[in-house]
Amino acid sequence: TKKMAEVVRMPKMSDTMTEGVLAKWHKKVGDKVKSGDLVAEVETDKATMDFESFQEGTILYIGVEEGKAVPVDGIIAVLGKEGEDYASLLTDAPAESTTAPVAVVEAALVVATPAAVSAPVVNTSSDARVKASPLAKKIAEDKGIDLSQVKGSAENGRIIKKDVEDFKAGAAPAAKSTTVNIPAFIGQEKYTEVPVSQMRKVIAKRLAESKFTAPHFYLKMTIDMSAAMDARVKMNEVAQIKISFNDIVLKAVAVALKQHPNVNSSWLGDRIRYNEHVNIGVAVAVEDGLLVPVVRFADGKSLSHISAEVKDFAQKAKDKKLQPSDWEGSTFTISNLGMFGIDEFTAIINPPDACILAVGGIQSVPVVKNGQVVPGNIMKLTLSCDHRVVDGATGAAFLQTVKSLLEEPVRLLV
Repeated sequence: TKKMAEVVRMPKMSDTMTEGVLAKWHKKVGDKVKSGDLVAEVETDKATMDFESFQEGTILYIGVEEGKAVPVDGIIAVLGKEGEDYASLLTDAPAESTTAPVAVVEAALVVATPAAVSAPVVNTSSDARVKASPLAKKIAEDKGIDLSQVKGSAENGRIIKKDVEDFKAGAAPAAKSTTVNIPAFIGQEKYTEVPVSQMRKVIAKRLAESKFTAPHFYLKMTIDMSAAMDARVKMNEVAQIKISFNDIVLKAVAVALKQHPNVNSSWLGDRIRYNEHVNIGVAVAVEDGLLVPVVRFADGKSLSHISAEVKDFAQKAKDKKLQPSDWEGSTFTISNLGMFGIDEFTAIINPPDACILAVGGIQSVPVVKNGQVVPGNIMKLTLSCDHRVVDGATGAAFLQTVKSLLEEPVRLLV
């Protein structure tokens, strides 16, 4: 008879996923499963996703506990006929085996609670004793020195031999000295440790690779945003969706990228890709890190269209409803921290893009115009460039175009 039992493997649910955390089991060994049943929830680097069955059978084996990570293609369960022998599947079937197809693959994003993590580890320590090395204690005892009077120079104020000897050398007391006993201060050292989430693992891996692989250099430019501020007020008198400064910057960058394809590019090892389409990634802060949804063909979209799309992405990101298609395929990235009160900063390039633009907040400051000091509104931009692809003059020319578009925003309309 044909063997029915099949192993269930961890599927690759996103382009950057290397492992998933089994956040919650909705079935247990012995449960019958129908096609489309929710079997488990899996936390990936981007979101918590539902894990549904494609076929019917009984769960014969569960190979991973809740809260544990499993590499992509790792065995998480076996599905088959009740009482069927499955032991050979666990030992014989390699990940590439065609005899053991994936029984569970359909993944749909959910507004799920954060994946289960083990309870935080809290470590406390309260040590009211004077901290001193054994040798320092011995010398102090021999010389009759009160260690509570000695200032420690080692880590955490620990007293070492040198401290006791120095104290002795400088302590030529007067005929009648009064010793002041300083009571030991009782404090409590505390910390909390939690496992690293899948999202944080991927952020760490990708950004470390970017920072230490791509030779970054940084170009800073100051923009006078007064005209853009006036234009935005007029636009929002008629716009159905309020247009933000970030939307205006995104549109200006998109138009400028069309004129500077060298900046809208990627290093691919043995070749450089110059993109003719403009897909701008927008860094969005979420609870445990950040996601970068992509506004596609941004140069051809109106400010209202861009505004609506960015707002929709931001809400989906917070609700953990972004799909892989939302965050793949950027050609350039913008990171804006102006709304958090940051004046200027540098950002790490988001692979495979060659550049990322860091946008600060608008500051009201005195500026010099035509030899006169007048009130001004400035915004600082920092372009991080991959020097393998973009040279200084190339990046500078791009920023000059962005500056001209933002300082005369009517240019964005033609």
